[in-house]
Amino acid sequence: MKIDRRGFLVASSSALVLGKTRPSPAAHEQLAETPEPPEIDRSIEGREIAVYTTADKTNYRLSATDTLTFKHLGQPLETQICVFVDPSKRSQTILGIGGALTDASAETFAKLPPAKQRDILDAYFDVNKGIGYTIGRANIHSCDFSSGSYTYVNEGDKELKSFSVNHDKQFRIPFIKQAMATAGGKLTLFGSPWSPPAFMKTNNDMLHGGKLKPEFYQSWANYYTKFIKAYEREGIPIWGISIQNEPMATQTWESCIYSAEDERDFLKNYLGPTMKKEGLGGKKIIIWDHNRDLIYQRVSTILKDSKAAQYVWGIGYHWYEPWSGGDQMFDNVKLVHETFPDKNLLFTEGTVDSFKAQDITSWRLGEAYGRSMINDFNSGAVGWTDWNVLLDEKGGPNHVGNFCFAPVHADTRTGELIYTNSYYYIGHFSKFVRPGARSIASSPSRSALLSAAFINPDGKVSVVVMNKTDQKVSYYLWLDGNAAEVSSLPHSIQTLVF
Repeated sequence: MKIDRRGFLVASSSALVLGKTRPSPAAHEQLAETPEPPEIDRSIEGREIAVYTTADKTNYRLSATDTLTFKHLGQPLETQICVFVDPSKRSQTILGIGGALTDASAETFAKLPPAKQRDILDAYFDVNKGIGYTIGRANIHSCDFSSGSYTYVNEGDKELKSFSVNHDKQFRIPFIKQAMATAGGKLTLFGSPWSPPAFMKTNNDMLHGGKLKPEFYQSWANYYTKFIKAYEREGIPIWGISIQNEPMATQTWESCIYSAEDERDFLKNYLGPTMKKEGLGGKKIIIWDHNRDLIYQRVSTILKDSKAAQYVWGIGYHWYEPWSGGDQMFDNVKLVHETFPDKNLLFTEGTVDSFKAQDITSWRLGEAYGRSMINDFNSGAVGWTDWNVLLDEKGGPNHVGNFCFAPVHADTRTGELIYTNSYYYIGHFSKFVRPGARSIASSPSRSALLSAAFINPDGKVSVVVMNKTDQKVSYYLWLDGNAAEVSSLPHSIQTLVF
């Protein structure tokens, strides 16, 4: 038994290698251009299933733990727990899975020795050595996870003549470029603003909410296009943008309030036409970018207006529902998917909790990701984007003390990297569900198990099964009258590949 530097339990020399080649860059282009995964050969009796496991109170971390074989079963008994899978019933095409490449992540990365930097890049962006992220989110000038507030223009410069991304050239742009290179040359990268510059806002402050003044609508619309073009001059293609991070939250950090009508009118009268005029009509525009609680009201208000709807690629959302009593309101996401099936759903941010060093090994961190990712993909999401990919030993840097957890933390005093179990839970999806995959039907017969299933462009099926209980559960992976018996450890997540 061998454990590698990130905690992967390596059962054999090929235990962690799903395939020898990475998806081509074409897999990251518009979803409509992705080739349809091939039909599954229905004669699967005798076919092998590779099982990868992460489990509490074990050394298993994305570990190859078993090889099973489909055998004829037919009609299962009511007492035989099953996860039913049907690859013929396909829904949304997967864009990708990834995380945010914030100032905080880039600054923490820069403080590490070169060998540890290499470890981080491989761990996140190499599909064979790590978990193969394909999506990135970048803040448009400062957010809370920056060392201080800043913009790309001088204060009061309505014409944006001073616009420059030189600030980002120190840490963030080099970090993103290295991540892109490790991912095979490209990431699906989208930008999100937390606040316009102070002079454009009603409260004359980048922090504490406030609203965009109407006289600056055009100037702020121009700002997005300048950001996109400036990053692309640096060799970083921007796939899309969201209009505003958390537009209903007045925060102690960078924030700006838009009602649904405000966002609709800014999009249809300023941002959408400006993007088109500047030759950026092919870039994707994401609305909302906030929680699941108000998502239907926001989306229906904007999309009922055809002039606004024409510019909308999809809806971004987060998981911070403070009044939901622990119910993360997945039905709201599903309702949006069913009501507006021509628009895409993209999870754009989530982090489990405020940072507490004593909780860094807590198993609930990963389980929060597993629960959300399974339910979000089953509700129609085409992609899933975590918050900061890397933070320091304090859960920062953060200029307002809003420290939180990341899947990986670096002790910048020693260079040590700490991989929380969140990293592995996310990896059970990102490593085995590649861009261009299709979500397929899966159904557990007991509530102890959660499941989601996908068919990749190469025809391989990946079924993710999570056991959120204190009990070991034996179940059958069932497909067309054939099944394989699987053992699910307490508080575990598995990916089954065939």
